[in-house]
Formats: sequence, structure tokens, C-alpha cells
Amino acid sequence: MATTPTRKTRFSRRVPDHVTDELVNVLTDGVTYEFNDLFSRVYENLKLKNAVSGGEEMLRLRSYEKLQNLVSRGMVAKKAKTYRGLESIKQAHSTAVAARAAAAR
Repeated sequence: MATTPTRKTRFSRRVPDHVTDELVNVLTDGVTYEFNDLFSRVYENLKLKNAVSGGEEMLRLRSYEKLQNLVSRGMVAKKAKTYRGLESIKQAHSTAVAARAAAAR
């Protein structure tokens, strides 16, 4: 009798998510940004930290995906084509995520 291997449908990311962290850092100042301005700030900050990999266009796609995830989770307000961080945005930072995971253990 053959057994079928189980497939994981999710994976957990164990390294800090630098893109989301930088989005959180930029959006916590309360300023409203259009995506291109927001990405420019995130990209410059990541370059300063040597955390850019995969090229600018790939990073732009990843940033947009992460930003839309924050919008869907209610941490970022989207009005037309502008984005503004809400009070709960700080919960998305990797240090807050790690603290919640440690408390759950």
C-alpha cells in the first residue's frame, strides 16, 4: 500500500522580512504616499542597509504585494492611489511578529 506524501500548503518565513519592515518604518510617520514615492523611500532605505536583492523591478513587485497585504489586513488605508499607515501598522514589524510568536509558545 503506497502512502501519498503530505504537502504543506503554507511555509513559515524564519528570517526577518526586510521589505515589510521598511514599509512599516516609512508608513509609521503618518504621511500619505503614492506608491511610487513610497517605493522610492523603501528602496533607498533598503539600499542603505544592503538588503536589496533581485533587482529593482522584482523589489517593486514584492513591495506592492506586501503593501496590498497590509491594506487587506487593515493596517494601511488606501484612498484612490494613495496609502497611509494606520495605528495598527506597527504590529506588522518583524519584531512585533517575533514577540507574538514567542508569547504563543
